[in-house]
Amino acid sequence: MSIKAHFRLDWPGFTLDAALDLPRRGVTAVFGQSGCGKTTLLRCIAGLERGAGRLEVNGEVWQDAGRFVPTHLRPLGYVFQDARLFAHLDVGRNLDFGMRRNRGAAMPGRDPIIELLGLGPLLERMPERLSGGEQQRVAIARALLTAPRLLLMDEPLASLDHARKQEILPYLERLRDELEIPVIYVSHAADEVARLADHIVVMEDGHTVAQGPLAETLARVDLPIRLGEDAGAVFEATVAERDAEWHLARVEFDGGELWVRDSGAAIGKRVRLRILARDVSIAASRHDDVSIMNMLPATVAAHAGEDHPALVMVQLRVGGTALLARLTRRSAQRLDLAPGRRVWAQIKAVALIG
Repeated sequence: MSIKAHFRLDWPGFTLDAALDLPRRGVTAVFGQSGCGKTTLLRCIAGLERGAGRLEVNGEVWQDAGRFVPTHLRPLGYVFQDARLFAHLDVGRNLDFGMRRNRGAAMPGRDPIIELLGLGPLLERMPERLSGGEQQRVAIARALLTAPRLLLMDEPLASLDHARKQEILPYLERLRDELEIPVIYVSHAADEVARLADHIVVMEDGHTVAQGPLAETLARVDLPIRLGEDAGAVFEATVAERDAEWHLARVEFDGGELWVRDSGAAIGKRVRLRILARDVSIAASRHDDVSIMNMLPATVAAHAGEDHPALVMVQLRVGGTALLARLTRRSAQRLDLAPGRRVWAQIKAVALIG
């Protein structure tokens, strides 16, 4: 079962022509530059925009040539950029409103949702006494209490400063890990996508130009959209060892092992890593007389030009894991980085992001 959709919407100066085939569980990020059609696509899924097309959610048709289920009858939750709480109701009564919209569908219950999002101490507060992050947590809880079969989130962190984003991201990770319902998460922030998403849809000029599992899609070098300094690889690893003396942890993944800063994760825990292309250099042979601790044997898989003619993006395969390295064309030619070439990936920084 999955979410399948195709929408066509024509406006003066803009056309949405987007096709989706998404998994039935986990977080799918819809990613792209501002104005590429992400929010319009989300509104089509919600039924707030009525373009031509078809939408099927886990075998149930919500829209086709002869059928259009109105928004209020679609079993979905929608979280906007601003929380849109009822200012005259405290947190508890805002949540009660969500429960009243549940049309008898099975749901985890009020208390588990409150615990999941850490809202217990806030139930008697009015919205004006909440931080931006707290307001968004309440909005998410209210949407979940409607017992949706699909949760739509339209840049829910866009209006928050860095500190408030860091406050709410762990709660979003818990939603991803503990809920069974699919989440479609619109964002133009690469760090949010890297941390939260399992699957990604890349949009450009109203079209879906790529979609697939997060790790595979981010590591492609043929995408027309460029991430600039945010380009890099995301993959999962397991904590294998902790070095208390140097405050480091050794993690193992399909391709080898890496030393990272110790985040306190227990041995055996699965973690998510992010390595930016700017933090990977390539050598023809191994060098042990440098400060870089993480060096892995790799094979050149592909390469493509960057926006600046001096640069090239190289995809490396380290076991079953793909990494990206941004180099000058001159360096790539000097090292003869043709596909199949065996090299060493020198990794200057690894971020443990979840």
